[in-house]
Amino acid sequence: MSEVPAARLVIVTDSPARSPKAEQTRQAIIDAAMGLFRIRGYDKATMRAIADEAGVSIGNAYYYFSSKEHLIQAYYDGINAEHAAAAAPALENATTFADRLTGVLLAWVDVAEPYHEFAGKFFKNAAEPSSPLSPFSTESETTRLAAIDLHRRVVEGSDIKLAKALRAELPELLWLVQMGVVLFWVHDSSEGQQRTRALVQQAVPIIDRALRLTRLPGVRGLVDDVIGLIRAIKP
Repeated sequence: MSEVPAARLVIVTDSPARSPKAEQTRQAIIDAAMGLFRIRGYDKATMRAIADEAGVSIGNAYYYFSSKEHLIQAYYDGINAEHAAAAAPALENATTFADRLTGVLLAWVDVAEPYHEFAGKFFKNAAEPSSPLSPFSTESETTRLAAIDLHRRVVEGSDIKLAKALRAELPELLWLVQMGVVLFWVHDSSEGQQRTRALVQQAVPIIDRALRLTRLPGVRGLVDDVIGLIRAIKP
């Protein structure tokens, strides 16, 4: 068998009808795909090679995943569920906005660390605007909305006071901040992605201060203009 990632990505499923054997087969296909994506790259890892690696027929592989894109969606779903679980302590225990946002962003870096090498190999596909692998695609909508909701919890449980319009848009803006962190992380070759962790630690206080300044009378008009711009360019 080929090398597989250091950590096993367990996909959370909501299907109670799937048998333990079926779950085992599905997980074997995912593990095989992650290993081959890491070794060969996304483009060169065929569904047949993934099936062979998992020890299942090609028809069985297509039964569970109709394409490689669906396997990546399973990866997105799995890492998103792991991120939510890892972020839970920060959301349960921290009350300041900065501590909650820092905890959530660092939790993502912790969860994603074992997949750093693999992520770099398929990022060029995910960066293509028309690709279903893009985090902005229709296919990624469920995972994207779940991630935005996680940032909504960051805001709602924090001490920060914001104008109503900004508060409504902020969770999605924070998710975009997370996407910026992801981009930096993909290119971060430091040990344990320490530069990404330092970026989070230093950027969050700046975001916190900037948001608190929006309460000042002289800044509110600018905030309204920014919110209007955001709403105008959103699909």
